[in-house]
Formats: sequence, structure tokens, C-alpha cells
Amino acid sequence: MIALLVVVTFLLAVTIDHLIHRQPILVEAEAPRVEAPGRPRLVPSIVAGFEVPDNLRYHQGHTWALAESPDLVRIGIDDFAAKLTGGVTSIDIPERGQWIRQGQRIIAMHHNGREIDLVSPIEGTIVGVNQKAIDDPQLAQRDPYGDGWLLAVNSPDANTNFRNLLGGTIARRWMDDAAARLRNIAAPAGALAQDGGVAVPNVIEQLPDADWDRLTKELFLS
Repeated sequence: MIALLVVVTFLLAVTIDHLIHRQPILVEAEAPRVEAPGRPRLVPSIVAGFEVPDNLRYHQGHTWALAESPDLVRIGIDDFAAKLTGGVTSIDIPERGQWIRQGQRIIAMHHNGREIDLVSPIEGTIVGVNQKAIDDPQLAQRDPYGDGWLLAVNSPDANTNFRNLLGGTIARRWMDDAAARLRNIAAPAGALAQDGGVAVPNVIEQLPDADWDRLTKELFLS
């Protein structure tokens, strides 16, 4: 009996001590969830009347490349080529499965007996063709950076290829230089706007053969 009384007394003392000295339990409020910011909508830069979207990379022959994944790259013509070539009647491009090299002529745009050759900005195997642009050749001119894309390429060495392309400030300076060279070639032939503007439709029809040959060699590298 005495032993039981001792045990009860001990437990009571421990309980009283705990109630006197216990520390308050701090409950941390749950931190508010911060959603990741959405990807900014890229507004195309306008250089001398030509669109130069910042999310693309450009070959100096006026084609562009966009990485869809580490190995998959979409390509097309840029706004400069689209505006200069006017009412294209047909477009020839390689078939699926063909291997293409960076800088190789792969796009042939036809207009009233003239052919405009454009080069590939990337190396790899063609895995997709935009049939809508083939069926409606002027789609590539109306929307060169959107629905008017031309080819999808599986490019195992895409990172190396992209180092050879232009982007950002360098791309804008390049486009400005291309517009200046266009003025130098086309203005004497009266192929540009009278107010000194650059981007007028269908320059191809307004240039004599000699000037057109010079333009395609200097600006399209073909």
C-alpha cells in the first residue's frame, strides 16, 4: 500500500511539473503557394520593316530555325524572303527521310519563271513537311513564322548547328544590314517605295534579271 502511494505521488509530481514548465507549441502557418510565372509572349522585333522574332535563330540566307525539343527543329523562311519573293506559285522542298546539311539549298520558290533558292539553317533528317504550305505556297509568305513553316528536322547535333545561327541583337543588326543592301540594289531600279521604305510586296517582279541575280547571290546566298 505504501509502495502504491509512493508511485501515485511521483506521477502526480511529474504531471504538475510538466504543466508548469511546458513550452508552447508553435504552429507555423503554411506558406502561400507561388505559381511559376508564365512564359512571356514574345513580340516580334521590327527592323527596317521586317519582322525578326526574338525566339528564333536565323541563317544568313534568310531561313529560320526553332528548337521544338533537344533534337527536333522546325524551319522556314524569314519575313525578308517572304516579302521579296511576292506571289509564289509553287514551293519545292525535300521529302521526308532525306538528310540535309546546314547551308545546303533545300527550298526552291517559283514565281513567273524565276526561282528563288534558300538554304537550310540546320543539319539532320527531314521528319515532317508542312503540306498546307506546299498546297498553298503563299501561306509561307502570309505567315512565315507561324502556319507557313516548311520542314521539321531531326537534328542530333542541333546545339552545334545553333551556334552558327544568329539571334537577338546580332540578328537585328544583320537584318538592318540586309535591308540596307536591298536598298542599294533595288532603289536604282525603282523597286522600292518612293518614300524610301524597304518592304514593298513583290520586289521580284520589279527587278531586271541582272539585279535579281545579284540580290539572290548576296542576300539569299544561293
